[in-house]
Amino acid sequence: MVQCYPAPFDASFGALADATRRGVLEQLGRADASITALAERFHMTLTGMKKHVGVLERAGLVTTEKVGRVRTCRLGLRGLQEEAAWIEKYRQLWSTRFHELDNVVEDLKRKEKANGRKKRK
Repeated sequence: MVQCYPAPFDASFGALADATRRGVLEQLGRADASITALAERFHMTLTGMKKHVGVLERAGLVTTEKVGRVRTCRLGLRGLQEEAAWIEKYRQLWSTRFHELDNVVEDLKRKEKANGRKKRK
């Protein structure tokens, strides 16, 4: 069965898929910054940084404001609570599965150990 998730998931996970964009979010978590400052910090062209900021902005993770010739970036109002809840659901699912697998492996080890003792006698 195919499950559909809201479009913001696609935009936010797409935005987070790039290391530079994750770095920009970390940087903006410390302080607002201009696109020029971000470009310098990440050793990229102004055009390249504008593209990265645009992806983050479309995902709602960053907002920008132009004052004069400077475009300042800050963290967006939209957090990642829904995405975090989605990830947590699957983390719990896999944690449960791995716990069950551990139980099966331990059971097999006990049986193997018990069978090994019987054969030696």
